[in-house]
Amino acid sequence: MMSYDVVVVGCGPVGALAANLLGLKGLKVLVLERELEHYPLPRAVHLDHEMMRLFQSAGVIDRVQGDMIATDGHLHVGADHGVIRYMGTVGKPRPFGWANDYFFYQPELEAHLREGFADRDNVELVLGATFIGLTQDDDGVTVDYSENGEAGSARARWVIACDGARSSVRKALGVGLDDLDFEEPWLVVDAEVEGPVAFPQLSGVPEGADLQRLSVMMCDPSRPATVVPGRRDHRRWEFMLLPGEDDTAMMAPEKVAELVGAWMADVPHRIVRAATYRFHGLVAHQWQVGNVFLAGDAAHQTPPFFGQGMCHGLRDVANLAWKMDAVANHGAAPSVLGTYQRERDPHVRAVIGAAVAAGRYICELDPVEAAARDARIREEARQKAGETAHDLIPAIADGLVLAQTSGAGARFVQPVLTDGRKLDDLTGGDWRLFVRDDAVPGSAEGVTRISVGTLPDNGAVTAWLDEHRADAVLIRPDHYVFGTASHSAEDLLAARAAQLSSHQELAA
Repeated sequence: MMSYDVVVVGCGPVGALAANLLGLKGLKVLVLERELEHYPLPRAVHLDHEMMRLFQSAGVIDRVQGDMIATDGHLHVGADHGVIRYMGTVGKPRPFGWANDYFFYQPELEAHLREGFADRDNVELVLGATFIGLTQDDDGVTVDYSENGEAGSARARWVIACDGARSSVRKALGVGLDDLDFEEPWLVVDAEVEGPVAFPQLSGVPEGADLQRLSVMMCDPSRPATVVPGRRDHRRWEFMLLPGEDDTAMMAPEKVAELVGAWMADVPHRIVRAATYRFHGLVAHQWQVGNVFLAGDAAHQTPPFFGQGMCHGLRDVANLAWKMDAVANHGAAPSVLGTYQRERDPHVRAVIGAAVAAGRYICELDPVEAAARDARIREEARQKAGETAHDLIPAIADGLVLAQTSGAGARFVQPVLTDGRKLDDLTGGDWRLFVRDDAVPGSAEGVTRISVGTLPDNGAVTAWLDEHRADAVLIRPDHYVFGTASHSAEDLLAARAAQLSSHQELAA
């Protein structure tokens, strides 16, 4: 029986990123994928700047970037065809080094991510491998699977289950799901389009906003719908099924042609697929059972109204990967992995909560209630003045962070430096300590110390320190702020060492 540091079950985008991140750190990884070929049709279509930064960290950004289309955010349109909410980024700063929103074609992304680890001797991908079961003991996990009908087993220190919403691993562990009380049926249609989408006449579209570069949610009580841009000629429509409508009838080619044709006028287009889904919010009760961890849709499912479903999963494995590296390669206590759910569960619930709240008003079918909703959302949008999707992602409040310090748990900026490089490309992606100048004391093994004055900087890091009244900031490998300090970084580094060496016990 072969032995590994990590067995990853499932090789969609989440499992593939896990393999890249873990493989880059030298861990021995086995990836088990049930299908012989990756799924040939688009499913997820959106990711954000944080995912691009993770691709940077994993060394695959050059592979994926060429097939990403940067777009301009989200627009919600009310029952009167007037804008009620705009989460746009046109003309706004890019504090994290990337555009806020990107659209992609999932089969291409999966292929690029698999290419990223294909040449690594320490990462093995087995296709046609169906998970059967697992057992745990004090030394690790035994995973049983069948490969094209032949039985196989592998030993690992840890298992990451990235095997989707119907996760066989989650079921084998007996982990239940917390239902967040949102379920609505929608028809999703993907098409190849030879021209611009024909939008109806809309009022209140912000100056500079390009409807072809926005995810546009039509909150129309006659039939809520979304129009989503895509890479090159790909476009997506999502149509809410109305009470009494049958899934099979709505997927019929003539009905799909009717719904999409209303948007396309005389523009040539070809339907790639049409499928009905139940948009819902679910979160696993336990994300960790011993040395087995649930990630991605195996751990949580979200309505797609802000395009964060796949992003959640990629954040999950980034959180796990740096901690597994810390334990396997740098002497951290195994119990630090017990912070996984403590950090990720509240984060995911906050974003799913925002998506569910949006879904409730988007799916309103009563015209009177829809008119009242439009007035309320417009007023809320005025008060927020310049809202973007950045605002959806909360800070980490509990876990491997020094929570009492300013900025702890937030995502750290990644400015584009005056020499054209992004910050991470210069400083690396492991633990980094940024100090205001050389006079600030503090250094530690395994932490890259950077004096801000030595950076070919555009001023963003200094401005961040000024905003948080800090002279030092310590950044985790997943680009979240561990903590900040004034005058000296020595206590900050000591707190890091203490947290890595001693944390709560592993989940039972």
